[in-house]
Amino acid sequence: MGVTIKPTPDDPGRGDERKRLLLEVGAALLGGGAASSDVEDELRALSPVIGCPEITVAALPTGLFLGLEPMDSVSFAPVDSAVRLDQTSEVLVVISSLRARDLTVSAALRRLQEIRETAPRWPRWVGDLGGIPIGIGLCLLLQPGTANLLVVAACSLTVAGLTMLTRRWRSLARLLPVTSAFVTSLIVLGAFHAGWVDGPLRLVVAAIAILLPGSAIVIGLTEIASGAAAAGTSRLVSGGVQIALFVSGLVAAAALTRTPLSSLSNGTATHPAWWAAVLGIAICVVGLMIHFFTPVEHALAIAVVMGAAGGTQVPLTSIYNPEVGGFAAALAAMIAAIIVSWLPGGPVWRITYVPAFLIVAPGSFGLLNASQVEIGSGTSRSLLTALSAFLAIAVGTLIGSIIARAADHSARSLPATTDAVDWPAGE
Repeated sequence: MGVTIKPTPDDPGRGDERKRLLLEVGAALLGGGAASSDVEDELRALSPVIGCPEITVAALPTGLFLGLEPMDSVSFAPVDSAVRLDQTSEVLVVISSLRARDLTVSAALRRLQEIRETAPRWPRWVGDLGGIPIGIGLCLLLQPGTANLLVVAACSLTVAGLTMLTRRWRSLARLLPVTSAFVTSLIVLGAFHAGWVDGPLRLVVAAIAILLPGSAIVIGLTEIASGAAAAGTSRLVSGGVQIALFVSGLVAAAALTRTPLSSLSNGTATHPAWWAAVLGIAICVVGLMIHFFTPVEHALAIAVVMGAAGGTQVPLTSIYNPEVGGFAAALAAMIAAIIVSWLPGGPVWRITYVPAFLIVAPGSFGLLNASQVEIGSGTSRSLLTALSAFLAIAVGTLIGSIIARAADHSARSLPATTDAVDWPAGE
């Protein structure tokens, strides 16, 4: 999972094990993309179960500070890299087992070590190629057409290749946003000038959507609304810089190909038929499941929740606006995830909600509006529209999280214990 923990001055023993457990769980959740405020709430709910009800905790996107009690020395666990979705799923299972007291602290630590060392279920290059169906699915939603689909497929393959290169040479990773946007825009604008495609801006967005920071921006807004201003602000700044880099690549390609600004407006030549929209959502779901290493055993449940999110967002966005569509989709995804978790053998709601959130907030429509402001073909109203769409998703996510916490309140209401290792262990 890429999580490392700095040594602490604590005496060896149970206290040290409990602190290490909480640090590893928190860092894993942060690496999996959880909001800082949610991680803090999760650790505060888990800590009484393992015998330390008075923890002090502060979570940031890049790491976690934690002490077992107010006067305890604080330890720090940095988040070195992203945690795969299948690993996040297993970490959530560990948390549930700890709450149910089916695992001891020592057994949970061993299980977390095993999760960290788990290899991806398929090669990483296969995950990178998952961006191709995502691009094709979004193209069906944003700008359908045979030639458009072929060009987007070629561009998505190019983006996958660039991603593989940055994984091989990590020093190139900082150039991925601007490089992918530039190369993709050159291909799309070249096809546009040849008369093969129309609506080039939407095609560029569909091809690079997998790299866009839409989920980070929504999580940042959610954190700020929850009171975690420092964490939320850092995510927003990071996401804003990423979008600026993508827009810079687009603008550079437009200047090189001498594309008039009027050709980069956010408009669609054709609207997808209902079957094309359904097919687009289905293809996006498949691509996201491949790209994010979705747990195979929960594939059907995840697909159902993602389908509920996309099936709610797309029609409501076309009928009303992105704000209504995003708000309703975030709520629908949470409610569907809770219902699925109640079914026999159903996964914890977070396992199905996380990938559904990725389809609700891909960042596509935010870039569509922000890019027009950057290149001069839009107004400040476009930027406000993008921000309000992200904010609507954040509000829906907040309300949904309140519903989810109420739904599993009984699971968290375990009495505190002074001994973290005396209950039966599922070892």
